[in-house]
Amino acid sequence: MEELKREFTNIFGFATQDIRTFFAPGRVNLIGEHTDYNGGHVLPCALEIGTYALVRKTAHPFIRFYSKNFPETGIITVSYDDLSYQDKHGWANYPKGVIAAFQSFYPIETGLDILYYGTIPNGAGLSSSASIELVTAVMMNELFEQHIDMLELVKMSQKVENEYVGVNCGIMDQFAVGMGKRNHAILLNCQTLAYRYIPVAFNHCSIVIANTNKKRGLADSAYNERRSTCEAALLKLKEHLNIESLGELTSEQLEQYDHLLSPIEQKRARHAVTENERTIEAATALEKGDLARFGELMKQSHISLRDDYEVTGLELDTLVEAAWNHEGTIGARMTGAGFGGCTVNIVKDEFIPSFIEQVGNEYMKKIGYEASFYVVKIGDGAKEITGEKEMSV
Repeated sequence: MEELKREFTNIFGFATQDIRTFFAPGRVNLIGEHTDYNGGHVLPCALEIGTYALVRKTAHPFIRFYSKNFPETGIITVSYDDLSYQDKHGWANYPKGVIAAFQSFYPIETGLDILYYGTIPNGAGLSSSASIELVTAVMMNELFEQHIDMLELVKMSQKVENEYVGVNCGIMDQFAVGMGKRNHAILLNCQTLAYRYIPVAFNHCSIVIANTNKKRGLADSAYNERRSTCEAALLKLKEHLNIESLGELTSEQLEQYDHLLSPIEQKRARHAVTENERTIEAATALEKGDLARFGELMKQSHISLRDDYEVTGLELDTLVEAAWNHEGTIGARMTGAGFGGCTVNIVKDEFIPSFIEQVGNEYMKKIGYEASFYVVKIGDGAKEITGEKEMSV
């Protein structure tokens, strides 16, 4: 933190006093993939890696943004008179959108200097965008004493990503980043926003994230196509069933009515429905401490994403299959939108070094370039960092 404060003063000038520090985590989804926009359940957790924001009020009528992760963009200066989305501002559009949302109901008359620093690997699919949105939302809420509760900040951040940035994401990412709790996952019903914290006791096991390091050129168009196919299936089913989302269906109901759907709609809907059921069962398994069952459900999740939803691809399948073949693996699956990004693995602590070596070697041999591995811990949601203990995160 002291190093970041020194960097802040080097970039923006003046002394280190009056600088406030905020943090928002990244997130990983343990199970429940492509269920959020289908009105189903997800089981994400916040991570100890994330985004820091150091901020100081100024007398200037503008905001100055700087990112340690993108030093090549330099200082981006934005007037309060024009907070519109601009391609040239790149990463800064995410916090800019949040500040614009605040300005719409609270007239901001104070300038801001903001330094961002993210410890989430770029392009890993661990919600760096939601992290920067929530760290900015919490920062603005505290700086200007707006007393908005976290759930409303979560909804605001999702709205910014949907309407300002133009990414049609569900609410899971922002919810996990804002509402995370150390050593707990969140079982969230994405349709009703009912949720409960599930204690995570991975005794002598850890979460290992494996990044394919593949550029995900297909992900956006494939995501939109999967989403529209599920919406088309839902419309057909609603003519015969009193439902508002695929997440309300059981496997038995879908089987009874799947003759109404095209073959591709059957596959996509089957994943949405069965993944929702797996997620609810996985939460129960975690509560009971049944890691073996949890790991089996992770495997079933990946198979469904591979065969029914068809969003995995060679890189993700290679990482997951290598993990399944390792003796220290409890469970492994792709996580995120797919076509690249990461896998999430539950690995026995004593086997982590050999897991990284063996899975990494298999991947290199088949794909031709390296995967990256991160051993992560479950942390808290977005907050201001005020004490020395918290500052060592």
